[in-house]
Amino acid sequence: MTRQSDNQWLVRRMTDDDIDQVLAWRNHEAVRSYMHTQHEIKRAEHTRWFEQACADPRRDLLIFESQGVALGYVNFHQTAQGRTADWGFYAAPEAPKGTGRNMGQAALHYGFTELNLHKVCGQVLAYNERSLRMHRSLGFQQEGVLREQHFDGQSYHDTVCFGLLAAEWQLNT
Repeated sequence: MTRQSDNQWLVRRMTDDDIDQVLAWRNHEAVRSYMHTQHEIKRAEHTRWFEQACADPRRDLLIFESQGVALGYVNFHQTAQGRTADWGFYAAPEAPKGTGRNMGQAALHYGFTELNLHKVCGQVLAYNERSLRMHRSLGFQQEGVLREQHFDGQSYHDTVCFGLLAAEWQLNT
């Protein structure tokens, strides 16, 4: 658990009690439209995902809170040797402005200090301007573009790849 005491930010592990809230956020059109998988997820599918993810020691599912209110979801998935992880996240649709950046800062603090990660990687659909700006504002470097990598059922979209090294993060904190 990581707390940013001056702003009362908290990143904690997701529990069974969070399943319905995270599912509601994920299925909200404002979140779902920026996901690689855009169908509406049923509770049974979501529960199976949660159980499988919790059983995987390479995954960390987290809830971001501010002043005791859950405002977002973050996950780290260590996919490569050498403490490298992909991350994904979304803020609650009703979260106040600035939540994404605060959540990103708290999650990166957790990833680099609690999980001892060397590198965090992110993939953003090129039309998701807010996420592109957020990654850049957190110090991520653009490492490439996967051209027409994602097909949403109607159109192909580029995917922008980002990376942030622990040493770079430390310089920005």
